[in-house]
Amino acid sequence: MRFFKTPRVVSALLPGLTWRQIVTDNIIYLTFDDGPIPEVTEFVLTELHKYQALATFFCVGENLRKHPAIARKVIAGGHRLGNHTYNHLQGWKTSAELYWQNTQKCQKELEKLCPDLKVKLFRPPHGRCTPQQYHQLKVNYNLIMWDVLTYDFDANLTAEKCLQAAIQNTSKGSIVVFHDSLKARRNLQYVLPRYLAHFSGLGYQFKTL
Repeated sequence: MRFFKTPRVVSALLPGLTWRQIVTDNIIYLTFDDGPIPEVTEFVLTELHKYQALATFFCVGENLRKHPAIARKVIAGGHRLGNHTYNHLQGWKTSAELYWQNTQKCQKELEKLCPDLKVKLFRPPHGRCTPQQYHQLKVNYNLIMWDVLTYDFDANLTAEKCLQAAIQNTSKGSIVVFHDSLKARRNLQYVLPRYLAHFSGLGYQFKTL
């Protein structure tokens, strides 16, 4: 079962995580997980630039190490970088110690690119971390979840359905998850330009977290 919209009961049970932003203006918070990836991240940056849209990129540390030039393009575009662990670890299958070490390894790659980074953002891969991991992370990081998950990575989901669900479930203050990954590329290339055009036409702005 796909939950495009995070159920309120879930966010209510985990209030220490950021699920959406409370705003009065028409603002959407786009996020992109798993990059930077050649061509895919650059496609995202091109589309965002067309609408003067800003976004937050939750980066895998290994990809930052491999593709620092692309990460610098993200920063140069006025976007923000966040931590998504070094190896895209699944928290439920990883010890707290290893998870913390892997997160810190990613943070070192981020700080090479952003040495003046004051506020640290973290999103757990798959949205999963254990209570112990959560309590350890929240001391140093703002833990960012989401209000809308596009499922752009789902090969069984048509691009048209992905777009429709993303639009229907987004409202002002939504934190929306896309993926700048090879797995999501097919749907992303169809959905993102149309999503941006739709909400820009309604007068929405896109800002970083």
